[in-house]
Amino acid sequence: MTSIVANQWYVAAYGREVGRELFSRTICGESILFWRTEAGEVTAMSDRCVHRRFPLSQAPSHLDGDTVVCGYHGFTYGSDGVCVAVPGQTRVPRTARLKAYPVVEQDSFVWVFIGDPDRADTTQIPRAPWLAQDGWTTVSGMEPLAARASLLVDNLMDLSHETYLHGGYIGTPEVAETPITTEVDEDAGIVYVSRHMDDAECPPFYATSTGLTGRIARWQDIEFTPPCLYKLHSRIAPVGSVPAADGTDPDAFHVEVVYAITPETENSTHDFWAVARDFALDDAEVSAFLHENNRTVVLQDVVALDVLESVIAGEADGYQELSINIDTGGLAARRLINRMAGEGAEARVPAAR
Repeated sequence: MTSIVANQWYVAAYGREVGRELFSRTICGESILFWRTEAGEVTAMSDRCVHRRFPLSQAPSHLDGDTVVCGYHGFTYGSDGVCVAVPGQTRVPRTARLKAYPVVEQDSFVWVFIGDPDRADTTQIPRAPWLAQDGWTTVSGMEPLAARASLLVDNLMDLSHETYLHGGYIGTPEVAETPITTEVDEDAGIVYVSRHMDDAECPPFYATSTGLTGRIARWQDIEFTPPCLYKLHSRIAPVGSVPAADGTDPDAFHVEVVYAITPETENSTHDFWAVARDFALDDAEVSAFLHENNRTVVLQDVVALDVLESVIAGEADGYQELSINIDTGGLAARRLINRMAGEGAEARVPAAR
């Protein structure tokens, strides 16, 4: 399965990462420069000067008001990527312009469109409103992954691995033992995977953060919007608790776990993660605990997937996979991503080097 799908929105950064310092990140093989204008708007353009390809994120390149000055020869660019000044002459070549990228700041993320900018429909950006919404508190981070994005998709779509890889944090025997249901909304292009555990051990991740003791009802409802946004709607409640007929759920704790899966290259990934909760909103100790523990869980995945990438890359002749019931969500995600890749293949833009 390909890891890079053209003509799609991808998370490039958290809003907090982009300011009045030049910031660069490689997204889908393209080196992109991000910065905020004096009015606070995020802008995105190629991180390579048109003159001699010097990275504009590299000192002594710098911002001068709402222009970027290349630190090598002084080529100067506006926030739209158009060159406005060159050294030693008044005429600016018409071709002196950087590739500009459509960019949107939403739900604490900075989204960038990779592909034909004329196809950049902002209504197609999936939402994760809890990350920047009253009544929720969020902890978040990003870890680099030396593995292809498709491996992270597989990992997140099959949570049975929690029992084995994340024991002592979020994994308990019931996760692997409980069957899943999988549904695909073909029109919306969304994969849903659900695992409802009515009587389960409470893992430390939730026992410490919620104060629940004993057995719990634990629901895991995955909603994946290919190619890149994963949401896990997690419900934790005392055994026997069910939502009321009016939709209220006073006995439960809710956690929204969000992953933005952004290819850096075909074989490396930016693993953005966030955990939003609707309880203990102002409790700094709970926030610190959840941040540390979820980062530990993410790093356990990183170690495993980095190893898996090296194994797969070394198998030149390929390998015939064996899939079982727990893989239905991941296989559905692969199918949708491959379909999207086929639809956007002709419009794939060359990577900026």
